[in-house]
Amino acid sequence: MNSPDFEQRIGIELFWTDEPGVYGKLRTYPEDFYVAELFLYPPKTEDGRFLIDEVHCKNWETNTLIHELANRLHVSQRRISFAGTKDKRSYSTQLMSFENISTDKLAALAINDVCIQNAYRSPIPIRIGDLLGNRFEIKVRNIKSTVTVEQLNSMMTKIQTHGGFPNFYGIQRFGAIRSITHIVGKHIIHDDFEKAVMTYVAHPLPGEQEETYQLRESLEQTRDYAKAFHAYPASLNFEKAILNKLRQNPTDFNGALQELPKNLLLMFVHAYQSYLFNRMLSERLRRDLPIHQAITGDVISPIRNSAVQDEYLSVTHVNIEKVNRQLLKKKAVVTGLLVGSKPHFAEGEMGEIEHMVIEKEKIDPRDFIVPEIPYLSSSGSRRAVLALLPSIEWTMTADDVYPGKQALTLHFELQKGCYATSLVREIMKADDPKNY
Repeated sequence: MNSPDFEQRIGIELFWTDEPGVYGKLRTYPEDFYVAELFLYPPKTEDGRFLIDEVHCKNWETNTLIHELANRLHVSQRRISFAGTKDKRSYSTQLMSFENISTDKLAALAINDVCIQNAYRSPIPIRIGDLLGNRFEIKVRNIKSTVTVEQLNSMMTKIQTHGGFPNFYGIQRFGAIRSITHIVGKHIIHDDFEKAVMTYVAHPLPGEQEETYQLRESLEQTRDYAKAFHAYPASLNFEKAILNKLRQNPTDFNGALQELPKNLLLMFVHAYQSYLFNRMLSERLRRDLPIHQAITGDVISPIRNSAVQDEYLSVTHVNIEKVNRQLLKKKAVVTGLLVGSKPHFAEGEMGEIEHMVIEKEKIDPRDFIVPEIPYLSSSGSRRAVLALLPSIEWTMTADDVYPGKQALTLHFELQKGCYATSLVREIMKADDPKNY
């Protein structure tokens, strides 16, 4: 079953399950999407440079929250770090670290819908990826009143039988309304910083608020950066940072781009890698190749301590039976390519898919060397094609918001880097990104 157009644009080209979706709406309230990190606590010390805190927030996207925290504390954003990015329309619990910030100064902050607790000091900061995974409680409202428990059981059978679901990068990786992060990333690896900047600050797209759409459209037509800087609302703080640089030097697109936080710039390149991965995984599914078992030519990675390792083993006709026994025990996973300057390609049919997608995109792996902004370069890696789902609990109740409708509540845990929305999309099969 083919995906709707908005998913095709981010490389997710089909659904894995054939059963009709429940449709419905996700995130009617931020509390409908609760995500809590499974923490990896740094060691404690009395005089460490870093203050480690549990941050609970509602309706705050992580990068925006970091910007707000830095402004309130009067420090550089580089002094605040976190393990994983969380969506805006959610209620989340995550660890953050603050370099050379006093406990009293942090405790004095008063930010709406943000609570900071359980502070302690550590000699090392939180870094991206410093978590075991995430625990989710998700409520899908306004689902069709005709959906039955039997239909849901049928839908879940394939997922539970295979121990997981296709490990697509979810829509929030690219932007639910403005799905442009991967396009910005593609321009960056082609060293076209002007196109990267203009895609980010202008490039109006249907679905945006009318006022924002018109502002972006005007900027795209006039290139009047000073006018745009004054006209853009404060909520578009990252765009305004770029525009402020451009009104001073209208040709310094490289410098303007680097007004953005480093982790946001990295997200652009990673989003393009994610888009390519989604296309490769879509093609594997289209060819009806398994994702829970290996075929000759695949590359697998072992699982240790509940984490997929950055180690690769090629599958041959000699070891395939042993490999598939390990896969059934969830001691390893089949992987797909995250393109970089030093790609580790699969062989056989999966290798054919990986090369085909790269050729169709007209890119060279060496494009992922970005000499003008070296820290955006990426050597590449590989990613599991199956998002492991050890268990899932669900209940269906009457919806207390939409009369006559039902609500589906899901409880589950995922390893880091896996997207809950990629599971929920298989269940909902929504045709409008606003429903996610």
